[in-house]
Amino acid sequence: MATSRPSPRRSPDQAWLITAPLALLATLSAITLAVLRPPPPGNLLVAAAVLVATVVTGTQVLHIVIRRQSVVLILTEIPLVLAFHYLTPFTVVVIATVAAMVGQLRRRLSAPKAWFNVVKAAAAAALAGLVLLALPDPEGVGPATWLVLAAAVGTNTLVALAAVCGVIGLIQGWQAALEVIRTAPAPLLASLVNVVVGLVILIAVESTLWSALLIAVLAAAVAMIYRSYSQFLRQHRTLGDMYDLTRVMTERGEEGLVADSLLGRVRALMQAEYATLWLPAQGRHPEVLLTARLDDKGLLDVAVTPAGLREQVRKRGRWLAVGRAFGDAPELRQDLDRGHVKDLIIVPLRSGPVVIGTLEVVNRLSDVGHFTPADLPVFETVAAHAAVALENSRLVDRLRHDAYHDTLTKLPNRRRITGALEEAVKIRAPGEVVALLLFDVDGLRQVNESLGHAAGDRVLAEVAERLRTCAPSSALVGRAGGDEFLVTLRCESADAALELAGQLRERIRGEMAFDALTLDVDTAVGVAVHPEHGSDAATLLQRVDLAATAAKSVPGSVQLFNPALESRSLRRLGLAGDLRRALEDGELEVYFQPKVTLRERRLVGVECLARWEHPTHGTVAPEDFVAVAEHTGQLGRLTELVLREGLRRSRDWSHAAQPLAVAVNLSARTLTDRDFPDRVRDLLAEYGVPAQRLTFEIRETGLLDGTDRPIPTLRRLRDLGVRLSVDDFGTGSSSLAYLRRLPVHEVKVDRSFVQGMATDPGDLAIVNAVVTLSQQFGLAVVAEGVESELTLELLQDIGCEIGQGFLFSRPLPYERLEAWFGAQVDPESITVGELPRLRVVP
Repeated sequence: MATSRPSPRRSPDQAWLITAPLALLATLSAITLAVLRPPPPGNLLVAAAVLVATVVTGTQVLHIVIRRQSVVLILTEIPLVLAFHYLTPFTVVVIATVAAMVGQLRRRLSAPKAWFNVVKAAAAAALAGLVLLALPDPEGVGPATWLVLAAAVGTNTLVALAAVCGVIGLIQGWQAALEVIRTAPAPLLASLVNVVVGLVILIAVESTLWSALLIAVLAAAVAMIYRSYSQFLRQHRTLGDMYDLTRVMTERGEEGLVADSLLGRVRALMQAEYATLWLPAQGRHPEVLLTARLDDKGLLDVAVTPAGLREQVRKRGRWLAVGRAFGDAPELRQDLDRGHVKDLIIVPLRSGPVVIGTLEVVNRLSDVGHFTPADLPVFETVAAHAAVALENSRLVDRLRHDAYHDTLTKLPNRRRITGALEEAVKIRAPGEVVALLLFDVDGLRQVNESLGHAAGDRVLAEVAERLRTCAPSSALVGRAGGDEFLVTLRCESADAALELAGQLRERIRGEMAFDALTLDVDTAVGVAVHPEHGSDAATLLQRVDLAATAAKSVPGSVQLFNPALESRSLRRLGLAGDLRRALEDGELEVYFQPKVTLRERRLVGVECLARWEHPTHGTVAPEDFVAVAEHTGQLGRLTELVLREGLRRSRDWSHAAQPLAVAVNLSARTLTDRDFPDRVRDLLAEYGVPAQRLTFEIRETGLLDGTDRPIPTLRRLRDLGVRLSVDDFGTGSSSLAYLRRLPVHEVKVDRSFVQGMATDPGDLAIVNAVVTLSQQFGLAVVAEGVESELTLELLQDIGCEIGQGFLFSRPLPYERLEAWFGAQVDPESITVGELPRLRVVP
């Protein structure tokens, strides 16, 4: 809301700079008139009648308010015509002066203004008398007399107008004086009409004195008609102003700009110097105190009335008015005088039975104007319309806020972020990028399923608060929906955005306590930047989603978008329908990768791995079609296909009279299926395979999700006799101490650590620690990714028992597995009751 500096103005006391010269001029002119044409004795009755007429007509005024002063249209020209005709100029000056003094006493103006009005009347009458003396003496009431009297009265009017312009220009400035001059034609025309009326009365009186009776009747009738007509005009103008005010408030209320359009119009409607709106703080809305002042184009954030008065009206719920027509409230007058308050009206703003604020007007414009009881109904009607408009405006604001903010976290939602991102893209400065960061909360689904959605909401609210606190002040933080949060801001480069994403992820991660349970809050972060990754908000949002999805494949990582992610995503989308058909037509194959003891090099089992050769796309990576199966509800069919093929091959294996143990990968989602252990039992019975020959491998991130949700299914599988293995151990954030509490038999060390053993002492230390602690807990250890003799030797040195990798064999179809086994078996190692040894493929 704009505020403007008040226009400079001088004190009304400086009117003496005009009053003093006028007084001197009036005195000298009056003396000259008395000397040149002394008043003859007698004529007192006529003088008294003219004086009374002048006083009476002086009370019939029409006010035209110009800034802080009033241009007053009076009827004194009518008796003035008669006075100049029947009385000497000096007598007219005395009558004008006395009549002005009576009028000022009635109005109770301040001394500077009262004396100015008296001196102005005296000076105008004196100069008009001089003009009258300068012209030939008229005879009768013919045209010559009309011109002489019109010249004298016209001089009176022009001198009075010049004095008003001078004093207004002195106090208000030259622009205000020009405004008076621009409005002068109307008063001058009214003065001319008054002169004509005066001359008509003069002719009638000269014809016969009885005409005075008819003139009196006519004057009374005209006064009544004028009063009714002026009241009608005033009501019509008020209704028109009320209509315009209501219409504007309705239109601007939808834009949230009620106060801007309300106060200026209320001030003009009530002809007040100030109009003030006060709304106390309510909910998320802060306190509002705005004032429209006559000389200011903008709105001020101050009020001239004491705050206690507004609070009193709010508590009482009833209007408060102070002024000549309402009682002057002596107990308040000192405080009101301090703010130069002449009169005021304060009314409550109601929303139903509740008072939501106040609306007030202060100081009726012009010196003679005051608020009256007739103004109260009008002002209360305005307040009622204003209250409705303000409530509607707040409702629109609330709906707009709700439309662009998340209910749970109070953060901007995806729509708001999208709009802000579009604006940021349009006004990006050279040398900077607009970064979009997507934080995906890990494990929220498990929290909802295990602890309830209330606990999940607490996690989201906590992550929102941490992110809002840690993000830079220039960033816009919002919730995209579900467990995703967006941050958009300007950065120097994509690398700076990546660095910031990593810093924010570290700052918001940490423990959250739920009663006796403590959860680790972690996120996967996707990053996309404009213009490198997209030229519009929709593209950036799509690509940051892809980056976040890629980041989730490596828990806790930060991933910058690259085109390969998009092509992979599009490929996965196209594979959804093809996968269903491939499962129905048996297009998927199961390959087998051997597991070998490291010291004796004996085959102890195989891992069953699904493979898909697409007729169009060629070989489809397992992580791609497994992800498609998870998202399309086909994971159960895929798992059953691999499990059936593995059990069938285990049953049919007859080489060297040794059984073939098989391992099948399980998704974390499968562990939520309560019927899965029953299906496993039925399949074991169908194929006649002992349960101990079957191992289920579950990735660490799915098995150790911070909750006990997988444990019931794991225990039921263990009770069947099935072996359980933790796959890719070391890539998550779990510990062996926690792992020992789960019903598992085996740990598979992730290939990333095994392959780095020969070159990275850190990886060697990790593998060594896992092997040592696992053996102490009675868990078997399988090393994935054994690809060199040096790695094999290091694993043997630290006591690892079983290995799996390209050093022994790649995953093979069943027929090639049999051929491989036949070719690799060392005939000399075949003994009764022992597994044959294998050769190592160089």
